[in-house]
Amino acid sequence: MTDWLAEHACRLERLTAGGRCQDLAPFGAALAEVRIVGLGEATHGTREFFQLKHRIVEFLVMEAGFTTLALEASESAARAVDGYIQGRDGDLAELIGRLGFWTWHTEEMLALLAWMRTHNQSAAPGRRVRFVGIDPQRSGASVAYVTDFLRRVAPAEAAVTQSALAPLSTARPGSRPDPEQALRASAERLLGLLTDRQAEFAAQAGAAETEAAIDHARVLVRSADLVTLPFDARLFTARDRYLADAVSAVVDGAEAAGPADSSEEKVVVWAHNGHVSRGHYMPGVPALGHHLHERYGDAYYSLGMLFGAGAFRARRGGNMRRPAVPHRISRLGAGSLEAELAQAVPGDHLVDLRAARTAPAEVRDWLGKQHLHRSFGANVPRFTYRLHHAPIVPAQDYDGLAYIDTSTCSRPLP
Repeated sequence: MTDWLAEHACRLERLTAGGRCQDLAPFGAALAEVRIVGLGEATHGTREFFQLKHRIVEFLVMEAGFTTLALEASESAARAVDGYIQGRDGDLAELIGRLGFWTWHTEEMLALLAWMRTHNQSAAPGRRVRFVGIDPQRSGASVAYVTDFLRRVAPAEAAVTQSALAPLSTARPGSRPDPEQALRASAERLLGLLTDRQAEFAAQAGAAETEAAIDHARVLVRSADLVTLPFDARLFTARDRYLADAVSAVVDGAEAAGPADSSEEKVVVWAHNGHVSRGHYMPGVPALGHHLHERYGDAYYSLGMLFGAGAFRARRGGNMRRPAVPHRISRLGAGSLEAELAQAVPGDHLVDLRAARTAPAEVRDWLGKQHLHRSFGANVPRFTYRLHHAPIVPAQDYDGLAYIDTSTCSRPLP
């Protein structure tokens, strides 16, 4: 196994974007028939994961014709970020803050989005890039849009809608369990109103704005569903299905059309390893990547990202209001997946696991067995996070793996 990894690994010359990309050429060749690349991360607070993803996004845009970055962030708020990328004025740091997750409010994310805007300034129309959010939570921008729209076309409905759906601006998934799902019923009523009177409203406000209002209403239905589901497997199952549906909407052309032909749309999905995995986010909960693999087969490529040692940012304990702080961690011992990767190929590298389909039986057997690896979410236990590890079956869960030897903390924006 060590010999196979050493032979097939793509050693990374650097993690930062810009400059030559010859070291990524083998990885690019493995993506020849791929339309969706899922870029994972073992932590949300590792600077090097952001940097490598930035570099891969640049490579896929410039060399492979990818046109959309889909982020695990608010569907509603992402529209303003995309407007900035398309050339509108705005404060990019403020727009990133509206995405609803501390994880993305970083210098590294700002650098990537600024590059996307710069790229669009000189790119041909069919090669311009766009940015979408795929998470229906934190839907304040959608509430504001439909309320403003109704004030113009159906004033009597505006105040009722704003009052009924205001909780969706800030409420977290699972925070308002309701078997009757009254909040979702209000969102569905709004969607029904807009679709039933679409022609009437389009005559007053224009077809494009009416279609946008309907799209925002669909987001609010999904958001209300997450808010009112109990905080258990049903919630997590629904969320990853919604994440996948949002990606499919872009790939299949149901999302608001970008400059490129939807039949040629190629999408980079940015989320945690647990979401981009082809397996399960947690027991009994199919991951975003599981849905995409079922729908698109080998046209979906899942790249998990692991690290050896160092530090990362996360919230400590279960309090969602605490700021993210540094957490230090040493290397896992022999037998862990990270240790095997580091032993075979010291330093930062990528390895395409699809190449193992024709590898010796011993290699395929090893990749098909369960191993342990590290995986941290936005919050970690106060004292026991160093002991945390999770099972992984490399050949089942991912199409490729990236290994970063040393993790440092992502850098928050002011």
